[in-house]
Amino acid sequence: MAVSLDEIRKAAERVAASHGLDIVDIEFTGTAKDRILRATLEKNAEGRAQLKAAAEAHVQGLPEKLLEGALAVEQLSGVTHEDCAAFSRDFGVLLDVEELVPGASYTLEASSPGLDRKLTRPEEFERFAGSLVKVRTFEPVRNNRHWQGRLSSVISRVSEARPGAPAADQAIVLDLAAMKQNSKSRKAGVNTVEIALKNIEKANLVPEI
Repeated sequence: MAVSLDEIRKAAERVAASHGLDIVDIEFTGTAKDRILRATLEKNAEGRAQLKAAAEAHVQGLPEKLLEGALAVEQLSGVTHEDCAAFSRDFGVLLDVEELVPGASYTLEASSPGLDRKLTRPEEFERFAGSLVKVRTFEPVRNNRHWQGRLSSVISRVSEARPGAPAADQAIVLDLAAMKQNSKSRKAGVNTVEIALKNIEKANLVPEI
């Protein structure tokens, strides 16, 4: 029986919500004898707002870089070891009860996304507009598959998917002047590049600390 990541994610989101958390990503990797189910977590919007308020009030115990303004609140997940442990306990029970991971044994891991977190969904790119990112594309853009720069914006362009049914294709715009470029990027001779979201194979934040 195959593992359904969609069903697992829905279950993870239910458990995470009960702990004031959001699911950033769910991965199922490894071999048949060494399977790993990895859940990446962050505080929900309310929790992140509380973290921001605490930073603005210079509450002690927060990362120094955050209090200095050198680190954006949005770059922190706010997740603690206790959060991960509580989520893992309840999520593990639910996985077993609903038999969502059939077959041999597996290891459940829960962690924060880190400062170099992955970006996959349109709302994530919109949320982190203004941040530095690294992007790898499926198909080359201006003869290059590797780009890095500041995420200026997320735009939508209307294209005709079929007669009478226009569809909006979303893309990101990178400011290339914000980071040192590789030789192919420099040869492109442009200051900005537009990359369609559907052409992004991998994207990560670049920590600014």
